[in-house]
Amino acid sequence: MSTERFARHQRLLTSSDFRHVFAHPRRFSHPHLMMLVRSNQKPYARLGLAIPKRHIRRAVDRNRIKRQIRESFRARQTKLVGWDIVVMARSGAARLSKRELREVLESHWQRLATECADS
Repeated sequence: MSTERFARHQRLLTSSDFRHVFAHPRRFSHPHLMMLVRSNQKPYARLGLAIPKRHIRRAVDRNRIKRQIRESFRARQTKLVGWDIVVMARSGAARLSKRELREVLESHWQRLATECADS
């Protein structure tokens, strides 16, 4: 297990933080998840989650998805330095198994690291 933490300063907390990302993001899409990414000019990455009740009805499913996203981000945050990332769940995300969700997130993180490194 990695020793990286997921500290408060690494979270998108305010509506202005989210608005900054929503203004002109790069999109990484999957049928069940979408990542919006924007440069933050900071020496660390920040993560925000948008897991709406409208798409994922049960709280236990929303919490499971959020927990897995945070853990996945925490383990890869050193490769994502300088980016604000909002992960949005779409309909059907609750049907993904733990393994499937982990694979989707891993492919998004790899794509983000390679495509955004060029920017």
